[in-house]
Amino acid sequence: MNKPNAPFTVYPAIDVRAGRVVRLRQGDYAQETRYDDTPLAVAERYAKAGAEWLHLVDLDAARAGGYSLAPLLREIKSATPLRIQTGGGVRSEDDVAAMLQAGADRVVVGSLAVREPERVIGWLSRFGAQAITVALDARRSADGRWLLPVAGWTETGEVELPAVLARYVDVGLRHLLCTDIDRDGMLSGPNLELYAMLSRLAPVVALQASGGVRDVADIIAARRSGCAGAVLGKALLERRFELADALEASC
Repeated sequence: MNKPNAPFTVYPAIDVRAGRVVRLRQGDYAQETRYDDTPLAVAERYAKAGAEWLHLVDLDAARAGGYSLAPLLREIKSATPLRIQTGGGVRSEDDVAAMLQAGADRVVVGSLAVREPERVIGWLSRFGAQAITVALDARRSADGRWLLPVAGWTETGEVELPAVLARYVDVGLRHLLCTDIDRDGMLSGPNLELYAMLSRLAPVVALQASGGVRDVADIIAARRSGCAGAVLGKALLERRFELADALEASC
């Protein structure tokens, strides 16, 4: 478990599809909610509220490949002091290099980290563990196992979360993002049992909770479960609480 005074990072999230700020329900592209503000306007609002980091997702690329948010990434970096963790459609080492060159502080690698771990392990070596966030998003099977999707969130295989995590811990992984897919966009609270388990399995990894956060109390609970950060999406966009309150709770 994290100590009470351990660093904790709040990551307000912006998911972009066709140039618009959106949220998906449980990763389902057919269940999309659109928001009126532009991605840049939302980023500027979060920066003004005191955020240090932004979690930026290219949903079009997550589906089809070909990260398309480099111009937006540069624009946000120019207009704000935000550090940016971004992903979507990472398929190659060149993709990672291009995203870092465009201004990303960390690149999020998801499906490929499950399908081809040896490649991603090579990227950790080349770019450094501080430049890569591995996203191991999971669904719990009927028999209680945590299984990892192999193609976005659309196709769940038989690969188990603890085994893949152990492999990355052995090679020096430092940043892990994990979403309980069934809670994403549901405002049902984070899966504290999942995060406590992951914290026990990988105490040296900075674990980011994602999916289900609905209020400041959930952020405090995620921290107590061993997380080093939390990604905040729908609840912030719908103003269920203020980012400033979340940041205060993280101190």
